[in-house]
This record gives sequence, C-alpha cells and structure tokens, in this order.
Amino acid sequence: MTMAVGPVLGGWLVEHASWRWVFFINFPLAAAVIAISMWRIPETNSTAARRVDWAGALLATVGLGGVVFGFIESTDLGWGNPLVFGTLIVAFGCLIGFAALEIGTAFPMVPLVLFKNPSFSGANLLTLFLYAALGIFFFLFPLNLIQIQKYSSTSAGAAILPLILLVFLLSRWSGGLVARYGARRPLIVGPLIVALGFVLFAIPAIAHSYWLMFFPPVVILGFGMAVTVAPLTTVVMNSADQEHVGTASGINNAIARVAGILAIAILGLVIVYAFRIRLNHALDHLALPPAILHDLRAHESRLAALEAPANLDPNIRAAINNSIRQAFVFGFRLVMLFCAGLSLGSAAVAWLMLPRAFMTRRVY
Repeated sequence: MTMAVGPVLGGWLVEHASWRWVFFINFPLAAAVIAISMWRIPETNSTAARRVDWAGALLATVGLGGVVFGFIESTDLGWGNPLVFGTLIVAFGCLIGFAALEIGTAFPMVPLVLFKNPSFSGANLLTLFLYAALGIFFFLFPLNLIQIQKYSSTSAGAAILPLILLVFLLSRWSGGLVARYGARRPLIVGPLIVALGFVLFAIPAIAHSYWLMFFPPVVILGFGMAVTVAPLTTVVMNSADQEHVGTASGINNAIARVAGILAIAILGLVIVYAFRIRLNHALDHLALPPAILHDLRAHESRLAALEAPANLDPNIRAAINNSIRQAFVFGFRLVMLFCAGLSLGSAAVAWLMLPRAFMTRRVY
C-alpha cells in the first residue's frame, strides 16, 4: 500500500513543493513503525547470549556504499581517477573482509551457513537478478515519462500504480499457487512474464499514448511480479530453520534492496555510454561550433536533462534537443532489454537450483 502511495505522493511533492520534501516522508513512517513495534510486537526470549555484529555491519556498509559510489562517479571522473579506483579497491576489500568475518564470528549478521541450502541460495540469486531489473526500471521509467514524454511528476508516479496494485491484490492468489503447484513453477513462469513486460517497454519511442504503449507492459510486469513475490518469500522462509527464519527474511530483503542500488550504479553506466554514443553520432551530422559541441559532450552524464544552449538558432536547437531525446530512448530500450535478460536469468535460476518438487511447509 505504501509502495502505491509513495510514487504519487513523491511526485506531487516534487511538482508542488520541492524534491527535498520527499526525504521527510520517512520520518513519520519510521516513527509509526517504532511505535507499533514497541506496542504490539513482543520481545524474543532467548536463553543464549547474543551480541550485535557491529564490525560486520560497518564492513558491509562501507563495502556496498563504496561500490555504488565508485561506479556512479566513474561516469564523470573516469575509471583512472584516484577517487574512483581508490574507493572501489577499499570497497571490494571491505566486502572480502566482511565474508571472512562472517565465517569466523560467533554471532554473524549474515550466517553464511544458510547459503549451504541450495533452495535458499537459489531464491536469493533469483532475488538479486529480478530486483536488479526492477531497481533500474523504477529509476529510469519516471525519467522517461517526465523528461521525454513530458508527463508531470505526479502523473509519472501514478503511471506505476497498476503494477503495484496488481502485486498487492493478487498476492493471496499467488500464495494459493504455491499450495497447489509448489514454488518452483511460479518462480519460473513469473519471471518469464516479467521478461515479456520489459521487452514491451523497449518498444515505445517519443510522444506515444500511455494507454496504448505503456499501460499494457505495466500490467504484464505487475502480473509477473504478482506470480513471483509470494512463492519467492515462501521458498526463502521455508529454506531456514525456525531459529533463522527472521534472519533469512532480512537477508532476502537486503539482497533485494542492494540489487536495485547496484543495478542503478552498473546499468546506469550502460545507459550513459549508450546515450553518449548515440548522441555523439547525431551531433557529428549537425556541424556545430567546437565550443558548443565540447559543452554538450562535457555534460552527457545528465542524460535527458541535457539541453541545447538557448542562444542557438531555433532550428538547430530543436534538432539538438530531439537528438538528446532520441539518444535517451535508445539507451532506455537497451537497458530494458538488459532487464529482460536478468528476468530470464531469474527463471533459469529457479529451473536449475530449486528442487523439482519443492514441498512447502508454510505459505506466507
């Protein structure tokens, strides 16, 4: 429900107030979660002494944050910049140290023993691929709608509503699929449907009707995710013993969030380079002054937010802006096909790594 409200509310705030207000949405929600947790959720009673894995949390945070920072900054600074490669070296070192620490510590934040279960490993690899595709989609699709198709921020947020509502309304039904067919079949079929949705997103160009070109793939993507989400949660929870059910759920949710962030950082490079190649090819045919050409190429990482200088001839300016929009659409299509490939990879993981007769003990 909050996923449905969030994009629309965030778009409204961007349009009518400021993008900075979006970050304040978290405060009342966090306060409500804390209050409900303290009021209604009983504390776990355990005879075994436990302690927080602060070192693991620090290494994971620095490692993941460094990877994302390094990949994103590489688009402007280049791979040879000391800040970029230095950050990536430290980040990967922290991630290696995190894995070593989790093996040796008595109370790991991520018990790696859980990954000995092929169902748990397969479900999390599936999550990594599928939510990486969703992460970059939710990042680029609003940019396409706002900067290319000229939607308002509120309308762009509302455009994703059918997807979220389908997942919300059909989750109980897809849970029934698990009870009837097991988890493996839905986890193959669901990502295949999602892949079809991403392929359809690669078709629209500029100024196409939402209901004709965007609504059908949004519905297909939502239906595919509805088929997938409940079975995926079931596999994750049933792959862990009772003591580690909460940890298993936390790991899977963390992988989903990290997948989206890494996809934005890594596939963001794909769209930047695709945009750059397509735009440079178009600009070479416009015979622009060297100073204008240099200024445009220096700011290509802005993607569709890039605009031709206002002092140019109106016809030349229109041609440049059209080239910018076409270059973004080219990059967007390419990334959507990458997303389709990731979704097909998710289906392959379910086919190869999940048992053919995955019998569920509990359905979530």
